[in-house]
Amino acid sequence: MAKQSGDHCSLCGRARKDVNLLIEGLEGCICDSCSLQAADIVKENVKDLKSSVGDKLITAQDIPTPKLIKERLDEYVIGQESAKKFLSVAVYNHYKRVFQEKGKVDDDGVDIEKSNIIMVGSTGTGKTLLARTIARMLHVPFTIVDATVFTEAGYVGEDIESILTRLLQDADFNVEATEKGMVFIDEIDKIARKSANPSITRDVNGEGVQQGLLKMLEGSIVNVPPNGGRKHPEARMIAVNTKDILFICGGAFDGLERVIGKRMNSRYVGYASDGKKQIDRSNLLRYVNHTDMKTYGLIPELIGRLPILTYLEPLGKEALRRILTEPKNSIIKQYKKLFSMDKIDLNFDDDVYDYIVDQALIHKLGARGLRSIVESMMMEAMFEIPSTGESEVHVTLEYAKKMLERSNFENMMDA
Repeated sequence: MAKQSGDHCSLCGRARKDVNLLIEGLEGCICDSCSLQAADIVKENVKDLKSSVGDKLITAQDIPTPKLIKERLDEYVIGQESAKKFLSVAVYNHYKRVFQEKGKVDDDGVDIEKSNIIMVGSTGTGKTLLARTIARMLHVPFTIVDATVFTEAGYVGEDIESILTRLLQDADFNVEATEKGMVFIDEIDKIARKSANPSITRDVNGEGVQQGLLKMLEGSIVNVPPNGGRKHPEARMIAVNTKDILFICGGAFDGLERVIGKRMNSRYVGYASDGKKQIDRSNLLRYVNHTDMKTYGLIPELIGRLPILTYLEPLGKEALRRILTEPKNSIIKQYKKLFSMDKIDLNFDDDVYDYIVDQALIHKLGARGLRSIVESMMMEAMFEIPSTGESEVHVTLEYAKKMLERSNFENMMDA
């Protein structure tokens, strides 16, 4: 005769008379021995989980001062002094707010609001690198998302909640760590509405996405699907409170200079009018303000939730030359390390660096393009040298020009 569910342990199968205690559940039982073993398994797994996300839990004692933050940024990012100061102060104040003593908020009635950040700068000026470096320094969960993939809820594309799914994944699904993380939303300018007037029709990947971001940026409890994708009524959700998540937005805002120039009543080309304030036409972005962002196509509600506005300087020849060689993780140092792993010493003539920078300026690639140029230049050597047993590679200007021409780099850039 089959055993009754209440007569034996559902895990080990021992009968009630063979155990000290049998704990009954809705559809089965568990004995005292199995329950102790289960408790040990749970403790071990929780211990492993904590150890894997322990470095993601920032504390009040971990918050570096703005000067220390900027010093760390200086090691990885060349130039951009104004942007680094804005970011350093904003991040410092944000985490002071996160760890403020709750009792004091009730006593004096002062509740510090969240200061999300928006950075304006052309491609390759270091927006993503700035955000990633700060997140790495603070040991907080960090994710980069591209605003162009998002659509209004119910349409083909990604839902806005997938931002938090990625942040959860970076925090190993530790909700506490996630709620103190950072999110970098790139290409924020691509969700600008199509005209300055409020839309009367659906703008599913423009104004509709901006509307969807409002609550998340301000701070609200969002039900997040742990595996991403569309929400489903029966799917398990994880509740994440975004009030202490720092959002940093960045975009190139192509054409914003014309908006700024028009506001300042200055001609975009030609000589400055008599009596007009002299402005730097080569870098109109330094005069950007929130009014320009509204004119460009960001809705006022979104602008209000991004109170810290800063810009990144366009990179000139001197800055690109320093970026190529000086930072801790500079491109040249990366390639030297790759060759050193094969016990090969890689050296460059100084005029090769100038040539690489000139190519980046000619094709308007910014700092990001430096790697593409070096990669095209070194492809043949990286393919051949590890098999030859050579111990040294010396790159001359003649070799650099020859390899770049052979790689068809110029034609690819002109296409």
